[in-house]
Amino acid sequence: MEDVLEVYQRPYNSKYPQVCIDEQATQLIGETKKPIAAKPGQPARHDYEYERLGTAVNFMITEPLAGRRKVNVRATRTAIDLAQEIKELLDIDYPYAEKVILIWDNLNTHVPASLYKAFEPAEARRLLERLEIHYTPKHGSWLNVAEIELSVFTRQCLNRRIDNIETLRSEAKAWAEQRNAAQIGVDWQFTNDKARIKLKSLYPKIKMK
Repeated sequence: MEDVLEVYQRPYNSKYPQVCIDEQATQLIGETKKPIAAKPGQPARHDYEYERLGTAVNFMITEPLAGRRKVNVRATRTAIDLAQEIKELLDIDYPYAEKVILIWDNLNTHVPASLYKAFEPAEARRLLERLEIHYTPKHGSWLNVAEIELSVFTRQCLNRRIDNIETLRSEAKAWAEQRNAAQIGVDWQFTNDKARIKLKSLYPKIKMK
């Protein structure tokens, strides 16, 4: 935990951007009956029945200090998907960064081996050398700012039925662009000093002789 909190206290540096990644599965849901359109004094109405049309996965990539985020929607959440996201992050989003300071949780695909499953060893090594990876502790994924962004995304963008992955991609892109234009960042206030007080019971008790 203290490792991640220390990273969040570092000042902004475009050569060493701090980036958080998290994933979220989403159910694609279709209507079984045609909705009734809204009219004056009457909101739109949807039948309570719905049709499940598969799932998609939202990859949230956010740079809190820059007030920037994007959502890539994929059909699956495999090691290959994760590796492709990392390659896009490094080669397209941050091609001029010397190192990307990456924060994520302990999901089984969040390991260097995922890159070797997707790319030749030399390419996987090249990508890894541009990363400085920090893990949130087990049961501590709330320390990942990308999880906060996913919560906002869920409330603002997934509060309606979306029945296909292309529409979801379009909606996610529009949401991120609007939020980025507003330069909405995260004012992270939880520091190691505060953690040592508020979470004192979680620290080991040192007995002095």
